[in-house]
Amino acid sequence: MIHFNVPPFYGDEFEYMRKAVDAHKICGDGAFTKKCNEYLEDHTGAGRVLLTTSGSSALEMSALLCSLTPGDEVILPSYTFSSTANAFVLAGARLVFVDIRPDTMNIDENKIEDAITDRTKVICVVHYAGVSCEMDVVMDIAKRHGLFVVEDAAQGVMSTYKGKSLGTIGDFGCFSFHETKNFSMGEGGAILIREQRDVERAEILREKGTNRSQFFRGQVAKYNWIDYGSSYLPSDLNAAYLWAQFQHADEMQSDRMASWNRYHEALKPLEDKGIISLPVIPQHCEHNAHMFYIKCRDLKVRTSFIGYMRENDILAVFHYVPLHSAPAGQKFGRFCGTDEYTTKESDRLVRLPLYYRLSEQDQEKVIDRTLHFFNTL
Repeated sequence: MIHFNVPPFYGDEFEYMRKAVDAHKICGDGAFTKKCNEYLEDHTGAGRVLLTTSGSSALEMSALLCSLTPGDEVILPSYTFSSTANAFVLAGARLVFVDIRPDTMNIDENKIEDAITDRTKVICVVHYAGVSCEMDVVMDIAKRHGLFVVEDAAQGVMSTYKGKSLGTIGDFGCFSFHETKNFSMGEGGAILIREQRDVERAEILREKGTNRSQFFRGQVAKYNWIDYGSSYLPSDLNAAYLWAQFQHADEMQSDRMASWNRYHEALKPLEDKGIISLPVIPQHCEHNAHMFYIKCRDLKVRTSFIGYMRENDILAVFHYVPLHSAPAGQKFGRFCGTDEYTTKESDRLVRLPLYYRLSEQDQEKVIDRTLHFFNTL
């Protein structure tokens, strides 16, 4: 069976985890947590980065840092994972979904302004497949209307928009290091904070509402319960696992990009014939080969294709069911405007196996079976 995903593992992970154990420091904010924070700051240019227990936790922290109150509204795409929405619902906000662009599957930046009301507080963008939204337009809208911008860059680690790392453009950015991501710590994430004024409150939120971080830096004599918060701090064991991968990040990324390019080159003839659509990468965006997807003609063809691939021991999978059509989406939000592309494009999209060290032999089988299926329709 060719799996859809195999969690990334370079080979040094156990060595670094052993060092964490030997240091008798396996809880949060140990040496490896700090190394990962610094690595991400250096490589993204973010003002401050803090590892979290998940990408969901990073989103929840972002929502709290936006000081949302019950009734405030958050604009976001419907084509995303539930975590994007949950973070703002938990903070008391109402969700306002807008349509996506059919080329990148990202929020349609031209639909955002029509969704703004006097209750709007935040625009949350999702960089699908590690390809950036049109952030210049988003930031201009946010500036003119006095809104926060949260970047759900769970899939966007190492991707850029006009040379800027995803997650560093808005007020807050959120990474994921789940086992399905390019770099993994099993369960984990990070929050990227643009402004220094937000760092202290973020540390308090992350440390169960205490100023424990300041205490360990010697800034206060003892730490106290300062504000509300939660346990958003990951184990240093998880951070050690992630640190091993950061040491080989360029090699791991090159491997994924080679697979992505191989898919694109091999399947381009199908797109040229109008049989499928391939991912679109705008010229000013650099992506991270997080996923490779194709779009079938319609839902019926996609269902048949997924079944055919499974019969050939290949796991190809569909992705998000639009949130506005889900029970919770209808309970906690509304769709603004017309659903022209969200549902239609989500019904067409299917993801092919892509992960670090996907063998050429396995990838050739995926390509061969894909070509066979669509050329014999």
